[in-house]
Amino acid sequence: MGGKVTLVGAGPGDPGLLTLKGREALAAADVVVYDRLVSPAVLAMIPEGARTIDVGKEAAHHKVPQERINQILLEEAQAGHNVVRLKGGDPFVFGRGGEELELLAENGVAFEEVPGITSAIAATAYAGIPVTHRDYCSSVHIITGHQRAGKPLTIDFEALVRTKGTLVFLMGVSAMPAIVEGLLAAGMDGATPAAMVESGTTPAQRRCDATLATLPERAAEMGIHSPAIIVVGRVCALAESFCWFDKLPLKGVPILVTRPRDRSGTLADKLRALGADVTEYPCIETVPISPCPAMEGALADIGRYEWLVFTSPAGVSAFRAALSRMGKDGRYLAGVKLGAIGSGTARALREMGLAADYVPEVYDAAHLGQGLPAVGRVLILRAEIGSPALTEALRRRNISYDDVSVYRTVYRSEHSQSLREALEAGALPYATFTSASTVKGFVSTVGEGADFSRMVGLCIGEQTAAEARKHGIAVKAAARATIGALVDLAAETAAQRTN
Repeated sequence: MGGKVTLVGAGPGDPGLLTLKGREALAAADVVVYDRLVSPAVLAMIPEGARTIDVGKEAAHHKVPQERINQILLEEAQAGHNVVRLKGGDPFVFGRGGEELELLAENGVAFEEVPGITSAIAATAYAGIPVTHRDYCSSVHIITGHQRAGKPLTIDFEALVRTKGTLVFLMGVSAMPAIVEGLLAAGMDGATPAAMVESGTTPAQRRCDATLATLPERAAEMGIHSPAIIVVGRVCALAESFCWFDKLPLKGVPILVTRPRDRSGTLADKLRALGADVTEYPCIETVPISPCPAMEGALADIGRYEWLVFTSPAGVSAFRAALSRMGKDGRYLAGVKLGAIGSGTARALREMGLAADYVPEVYDAAHLGQGLPAVGRVLILRAEIGSPALTEALRRRNISYDDVSVYRTVYRSEHSQSLREALEAGALPYATFTSASTVKGFVSTVGEGADFSRMVGLCIGEQTAAEARKHGIAVKAAARATIGALVDLAAETAAQRTN
């Protein structure tokens, strides 16, 4: 069976603007061919098993010529691969998507185009500029500002001025003076509101407000650079009132998320929703112990236990896999009560159709052991190296238990020089830690002797904070051991530093 190419518009930067269909196509990809303008957050969605090909293009410099990109897509599809061509914005809005499909069509290769949200609409929206408004204009026009080296712009400026609509120029940073000159020469009023939006929809977004006549000078003062769009029209006057994105509490604040790759999404997404500049750098990985005779033996004799206790979603996942291997489901646990260390673990149980009978008010091992209403024997399914606070609390209460390791926590073994340099330069003012293991993994990743003096560790609980303090990291602990409380802590801490 032959391969297929899917052109996917990745949008202008915010990963939340990737469409559901685009995300599904990406998840099924064998090969991903991507451009420079695809954001790191979208690239992080590429499945681990997929092969990636960087053909990063930018103004006046093509890392891989367009003709070669077309050939790569053809070759990979003819080799039987499911290929995703990931492009910033929308592939068919000045994205050369049509050019890339021509060679595929000529050779009978199956293809599909998944539209993306163009920066002409998204960057303006994030900057507070509605491209249409019935009190201001009745049309919007998207124009390429790209000009071939040494050649003048071929734009009918007089026709654009006659529309009296909103004008959005893409890829026009270097041609901006010529665009302004062309509009003025065609009769547009120099006092017409205008703007440039740099790095639209990303935490680095900046908006340059001006009039048409003053735009070149103002943009030069601010140092506006590509990628940026130019917007001209009366609607630009609304930007200051409507710019919701710049008012987000974590707008542009760099935050490192250290959770395992398979669990980083919820925290990273919540931080991004508040405008944070999130870097996902999973410092640990949880690896199930499989086969796991100790767990399977205990589960085979589940009637011995009054309680089955979990200290993480990873433990629930390992348990679920074991039940599947045994040909069992949730009904097998009839009569056994379930304990969960916190809301995330309880949620993992609910996804199995199981309800936790006990979740402590304070989400940590000590409080789980102290408050578990057990009389009979307890089965604990958790990490190979788990907190001793749980079993110590059970021993003090004379409660018998079996403590079974069902997964291992693996730290990143290689040191990251770039992460260490960013840390010591003060470019990573905040890092989130959701367990003592993530602290250990982070310290292992940056290497011994790193300078943590310019960073604050945002910790999900006191046990995690205690581990961070051991390594000389200044910490702040969330009021509750939940992801929501950790996000609130990040917003509060950033606000205090700003004030």
